[in-house]
Amino acid sequence: MRKLLRRARSKADHTWFLAVREWPVLVSALGVLLGAITILPSAVGVVISVIALLLGTATFVRDLRNLRKRWSSHEFSLIAAPFPHEQIPPPAAYPEAGYSYLPNRGTALLSDEIDRALRERTFAVRVADEPYRLPPVLRATAPHVLPIRARGRLLFNGPVVGLRTDPLPGDGETELQLHKARFFDFQCSNELCAMRITNRETGEDFDPRRRLLTDASGRARTLAASVLSDVVGISTLAITTDGRLLLVSQSDRNTASPLLLAPSGSGSLEPRDLVDSDGKARRTLTDVVRTGMERELCEETGLHPDTIASTELTGFARWMERGAKPEFFGVTELSVSSEEIRGTGPRGAERLYSSDVTVLEIDLDALGAELGTGTAVLDAPGLPPMIRDVGSLPLLLAIRAAARHRTA
Repeated sequence: MRKLLRRARSKADHTWFLAVREWPVLVSALGVLLGAITILPSAVGVVISVIALLLGTATFVRDLRNLRKRWSSHEFSLIAAPFPHEQIPPPAAYPEAGYSYLPNRGTALLSDEIDRALRERTFAVRVADEPYRLPPVLRATAPHVLPIRARGRLLFNGPVVGLRTDPLPGDGETELQLHKARFFDFQCSNELCAMRITNRETGEDFDPRRRLLTDASGRARTLAASVLSDVVGISTLAITTDGRLLLVSQSDRNTASPLLLAPSGSGSLEPRDLVDSDGKARRTLTDVVRTGMERELCEETGLHPDTIASTELTGFARWMERGAKPEFFGVTELSVSSEEIRGTGPRGAERLYSSDVTVLEIDLDALGAELGTGTAVLDAPGLPPMIRDVGSLPLLLAIRAAARHRTA
């Protein structure tokens, strides 16, 4: 029964998301229905009702044709190739930035200077007054994109939070702007960059990666220049008192890294992370992100909040295959041992996307020393073989950030 309800909710979210963007068609359909109803009860005004019915039908047919015509001559398909990082330089504003391509996982834009700034500086946050809205070109593709993204998966249009300012190094306090969005906005903006759109008649490609992710100079866009929802990803590594790392196995329903190992807590920033228990707005990026990380950790592992000793922000990246969305990483120290948390598992809705919790031994200090010599994370001898084989991009990046932080 629970699965049936979740499927119904997912379908309702999908239908409502498309309906509110195509309301003229619904209005036309309503006009046709009302015109038909007015004919039935009385012969009075039959001529007027028939005219209204014909006009409504004509309008409805026109709108329906326009709806089908819009992007209908294009074929939407998923891109298997990785982000072309060798052809698109990082943003000029990002200091000493570079790409890290991890085969079969993805490509990340990294900057050690930004990571250092996150640890050493205070970034104030402000939430935009208006929520994110899909620009016209993305609204037009939404009816085609969303069914492809939802194929074989349960997607819910939950509330999420995006980032509109880049956490760049500098002097003094910097204010970052956040905005509220919905998960389907993310699917129809950032995730569009994982698709190839081809005109069936001309064979011409519309490349979202180049059209949406690059600026006039050909470089990757900053978050400040982006037109996408740029939902904030958050991942933390939970370490027990006996030095063990908690990992989460993801199910095949996960949209990002199905069947791969994920960090102890990993997901998206949500509006509830923006306020404290008294409903007061959190003022700094660290407080907001830390709150989201600990929430995801408890949901995906079944840990009680009282078992969390502290969480520290360790790094930042942008996941290029997912529309260059921002990702923050952290480390959470637990107040319990690996034996005390044996048998824990994901809670509630998270059981759809996470299967079980694994405890693994890892030496972050040794790994940090290896990375400090320039060794790539996948080539580091200190990386456990299981993580090398089936670790997701967020997990590998979170481990890299934590290990580099240990030796910074």
